[in-house]
Amino acid sequence: MATTTIFEKQEWDTLHKNGPFPLKRMYVTRLEGRASIPSSTDRYNDAAVEIQRIIKDCADQNEGFRAYGSRWSMSSIAHQKDNVHQNNLMNLDLNIFPQDLHALSSYNAGNLFFFECGNTIKEISQKLEEHGKSLKTTGASNGQTIAGCISTGVHGSALNVGSVQDYIVGLNIITGPSPADNVYLERHTKPGLTNAFAEKINAKVIRNDELFNAALVGLGSFGFIHGIVLEAEDLYLLKRYVRKINKNLAMKLSNTMDFKNSEFKIAGETDSQGNPLTPYHFKVFINPYTDDSEYVVEAMYKKPYQLPYPDPFTTIEKSIYKDLIYLLISISEKFPNSIPWFIKRLEKSVLPNVNEETIGTLYETFWDAAYQGPAFAMSIGVDHSDSEKALNILTKMTKKDGPIPGIFAMRFVKQSEATLAFTKFPITCMIEIDGIIWSGSNKLISMEEYSTRMLEVLKNNNIPFTIHWGKISDWAFPDLATHMFGNKVEQWKALRGSLLSKKMQQVFSNKFLDTLKLSDIQEDSDPDLIASLL
Repeated sequence: MATTTIFEKQEWDTLHKNGPFPLKRMYVTRLEGRASIPSSTDRYNDAAVEIQRIIKDCADQNEGFRAYGSRWSMSSIAHQKDNVHQNNLMNLDLNIFPQDLHALSSYNAGNLFFFECGNTIKEISQKLEEHGKSLKTTGASNGQTIAGCISTGVHGSALNVGSVQDYIVGLNIITGPSPADNVYLERHTKPGLTNAFAEKINAKVIRNDELFNAALVGLGSFGFIHGIVLEAEDLYLLKRYVRKINKNLAMKLSNTMDFKNSEFKIAGETDSQGNPLTPYHFKVFINPYTDDSEYVVEAMYKKPYQLPYPDPFTTIEKSIYKDLIYLLISISEKFPNSIPWFIKRLEKSVLPNVNEETIGTLYETFWDAAYQGPAFAMSIGVDHSDSEKALNILTKMTKKDGPIPGIFAMRFVKQSEATLAFTKFPITCMIEIDGIIWSGSNKLISMEEYSTRMLEVLKNNNIPFTIHWGKISDWAFPDLATHMFGNKVEQWKALRGSLLSKKMQQVFSNKFLDTLKLSDIQEDSDPDLIASLL
């Protein structure tokens, strides 16, 4: 049987040292070995029984329980003051065959894969490559677990793809301690697998678009996500260019996303009429303290997979434009270990010139995180048509109320169907501020004050916004969830309250949800809300 080790704790922290947070116990579950249980499906089901045993123990003690993956989130979303479960050792994958496809499924069985919750993006990418397949998109790196990615809405900058949750086909969620508390969710308008497949993992099938979309970005509160069915695609290459372009052009592209009629043209990246192609990925880097006439942009174009191609790592591993925090840390290393001194230098630093080109798979392009030390990251989502206005407001506030030891970037993501996805706009511009953790003083605004000011200035200027669930923010900002998502909040809570018993609603809550008023116990569940519609 799967075995669990319990560690008595006083505190727990994120990968980037954004805590510490109080904790009583940490659970780590190891799967039974193949020698004892040869079948991967049987090992998977055995692990489910063990997780349900832990849930029962926590519930019997009137304590909370929360799963976490790689501790990548900088907010406290993955924290629970009583009990947390580390998922990293739960990394099975189950085969899906053509006979496992639902009769009404429009999917290609060769593109569907079942992964246990603890598989990281890196592990999944390696397993998919063995089949000649790739993920459709990832975040900026590959260390997050798949369950953590979808629960918090991890995104890249894929203009026509969306976020990680947007290629998920099915969710296997453990909703309580009883054998019946094991469900397999899909959309009823786009079924994936047969009832027989769900029966193999001892799960009850519910095909219901609204329930699926609510649970998709479920913030860890719809139960224990045990398994995920995702849709991959054939391996492809990404041709990556990093260039400096005119600031006004960068802003026009951000506001319009009209690449075809723009002056942004890269040799070889045009259509048969010579018009610029829309890139797969587009990102803009901004130093808010300098009035640069040019911004650094990163554009990637999708190419058919073919061998050979040049080794991308020789360039990528040296690139300071791998991600925003690595760029900031690279700049900071040049200066003494003093936040005020660093900010003074940042105010005079122009982003380094660059003319990079690489080609590689998605897995190779978004490689291991270059920096995993203490850091902060804030990320605001706005409609791309508001991107320039929002950026100007935030940079103006940063210079007036700051300065802070951080710099900006913008990424652009296709709209998600998930109920509480922060990528809710037709094309969402994620305005990111990454940097070095700092403390406030009489000369320096605190990180907490700065987080609040960001939300205040956007609200005061009537710019609709969302916040990345896994990043730092003022999560206690008045009526924040409702301001961001309107009546979808009550819909989400009603669906959660209908799927989970009142006891399990308490077990799968935490302070993060309490702060956002998302954990209210729903006294009257509605079975019609969670009925299978196919």
